[in-house]
Amino acid sequence: MSEELLINVSPVETRVALVENGVVQELHIERSHGKGYVGNIYKGKVVRVLPGMQAAFVEIGLARTAFIHASDMAEADEDEGRRGEVPDIRTLVREGQTLLVQVSKDPIGTKGARLTTNLSLSSRYLVYMPNSAHIGVSTRIDDDAERQRLRGQVESLAEEAGVSGGFILRTVAEGVGADELRNDIDFLQKLWLDFQDKCTNAPVPSAIHTDMPLFLRALRDLARAPIEKIRVDSRMSWTQMREFATSYYPELVDLIECYSGERPLLDLYGVEDEIARALDTRVPLKSNGYLIVEQTEAMTTVDVNTGAFVGRRNLEETIFKTNMEAASAIVRQLRLRNLGGIIILDFIDMKDPEHERQVLRTLEKALEKDHAKTSITGVSELGLVEMTRKRTRESLGQMLCEPCPLCSGRGLVKSAETVCYEIFREILREARAYDNDKFLVLASQLVVDRLLDEEAAYVADLEAFIGRTIEFQVESLFTQEQYDIVLV
Repeated sequence: MSEELLINVSPVETRVALVENGVVQELHIERSHGKGYVGNIYKGKVVRVLPGMQAAFVEIGLARTAFIHASDMAEADEDEGRRGEVPDIRTLVREGQTLLVQVSKDPIGTKGARLTTNLSLSSRYLVYMPNSAHIGVSTRIDDDAERQRLRGQVESLAEEAGVSGGFILRTVAEGVGADELRNDIDFLQKLWLDFQDKCTNAPVPSAIHTDMPLFLRALRDLARAPIEKIRVDSRMSWTQMREFATSYYPELVDLIECYSGERPLLDLYGVEDEIARALDTRVPLKSNGYLIVEQTEAMTTVDVNTGAFVGRRNLEETIFKTNMEAASAIVRQLRLRNLGGIIILDFIDMKDPEHERQVLRTLEKALEKDHAKTSITGVSELGLVEMTRKRTRESLGQMLCEPCPLCSGRGLVKSAETVCYEIFREILREARAYDNDKFLVLASQLVVDRLLDEEAAYVADLEAFIGRTIEFQVESLFTQEQYDIVLV
């Protein structure tokens, strides 16, 4: 498998695409006027404590007040994913208190940023937790001997450098030696000392530490084996990336190329087309089946359909092949669209338990490549697969789109027929209340056309019933649901 990292940098926006075997798998976007906040550390002020919710609101200087739960103020066992009993929020903070917090989840929709007091600083192989004494290893490193080696190596190097605090070894640390880990520990120690200096005299609220720009974070978080090439279309960014890699990731320096071709870099790899398709609800499969991906505030649902695929042998084999193809396609869509939270997968019902196991195994295998933390259940009695995917930033659709001004985000508009009947009812109400000569109806082209055609007979009956004439006028600026009735 070949992987490439494509980085498009412009004054207003940076886009990073991870391409595997010529197919876009992940897309990250950062805009200059709306950068993400995850990883940023702030000196904030508690403005409200909510005992009933075990939470508090903290002013950190963003547009919306941020939110912290009591469970995010107690040290967590990151390696095993367990937390102890959560104390009463009133014993942890009080209104007016100054608090050092880190953003763990970007503002999404109407919700403010999610915070934690478990501060952490990231490098390529390690996450440093100054307020913890725990040394953990990513659960994705499943070799027990390697886990023990890494943990022992970090304990020894941290003691040698005189660094207190805890560490989490990231998945990419698997197989690395002492020199790489020592460089990361030195880097993180310097970063923490700089942070402490800034924190001393910083006002409240203010940002104490902000994460690197996206094109550098891509080197840190995405550029890992089997990456073969890293292409960037900005000479200035290319220079910064090479300097950064020379200092911290020398093995990547020779992989970084400056693209200067006439054709836009992302066009060259079809990324622009992939972005357009990722905003659609329907995802075609090679077998002529398709997925329907629908995102709501509460959850995301993915429905698998056979479509025009009829198979060669029997219905059960057709269903199995469609579900197998869909399992891999679903994971790609989750990564590409950055869908998180609760996700319900509605595979086509399978009668053979072995088919179910193979589809689940394919799904789990595909999820191993996902950088986000996921959790998956088996097939429920209703034939559904429930899973969660960690959500730290807005999905692609939330970032690039806004609610439709015609339907206000419902996804549906009232039919012209429905609007006509609303107009009839409104005219009857107005006729009873006012003594005017006639009515002038302003509406969209489709509604007026229907009133003068299919509904013409009813309009004549209504005129006779109220004893007044009704005239119609097209208002080109009106949506299909908008209308106005003028008394003349």
